[in-house]
Amino acid sequence: MNLSPSQAYEHVRVDLDTLPSNKDISKQFCDPSKWSGILNLDGKYIKILEIKHPNKKSIPLLYGIDFLTHDIPLGILVPAENEATFLKFFTMLKEMNYPLRVVICDHVSSLKSALKQLFPEAKIQLCHTHYFENIRKALHVRTDPTYRHFFNSVMKHLFRLPKNHEERVIGFAHVYHKYAKGNILLETILEEIQEHEEELFLYQTTDNCPSTNNMIESSNSHLNGRLKTIKGFQTFQSVRVFLNAWIIRRRTKPFTDCATPFKHLNGTCSLEGVLKDGLVWPEILGI
Repeated sequence: MNLSPSQAYEHVRVDLDTLPSNKDISKQFCDPSKWSGILNLDGKYIKILEIKHPNKKSIPLLYGIDFLTHDIPLGILVPAENEATFLKFFTMLKEMNYPLRVVICDHVSSLKSALKQLFPEAKIQLCHTHYFENIRKALHVRTDPTYRHFFNSVMKHLFRLPKNHEERVIGFAHVYHKYAKGNILLETILEEIQEHEEELFLYQTTDNCPSTNNMIESSNSHLNGRLKTIKGFQTFQSVRVFLNAWIIRRRTKPFTDCATPFKHLNGTCSLEGVLKDGLVWPEILGI
């Protein structure tokens, strides 16, 4: 059957419309005790042609991946990444009894404020990949060698070698006296690392906690592949239907290439690992 992209979409649209809400699947059929509570969280911006604002053509899909199960308990389309939307997201997690313990994320102050209100005991692990990139950009280390020795020393003596706070204190002193003393820019970077030390190094004291958001970045790349041939969704409703189907497909597709320490997930899908005992996902979806 030779169908154009628009014809193919219309062909499956009825089936996509009948899918249950991914949020409702998590709330009604999943066992919260089977999630790890360690959540990789990010926003992936989606172009929607219905948006008429001249400077804003995309809005984020805010979604999280449970680290140990690789499951996606929640993803919602939101107008922006601000405190109101993070409050909405964390409220939904609370309603499905998600056992949130750690959020791995970028440095977003509005997220931290919302998290404290809904999950006051939960902690934040800042993503090292994004944090390092922000330092690189501030110092222009890719194009200017001026601060490369400082940057490499920060990576070595603050992030790579120290295993605890005491060892980092020694590292801070070394980097400060050798490279930063008297340079306001470099002193400010060291002060910021010290200010956010707990959020940067939580992974060292929390079992199974990653130091990066690489897992969700990989998922973003997968979504990009699906969106590559789409120039933009016409309406909010069409993108919601598509994203709901995409998340459900991710939750029901068996893993094939998980490496250590997740090899045990290969051959299974994330949803079957978190369903309440006795349930199977095809029945939930009416397949």
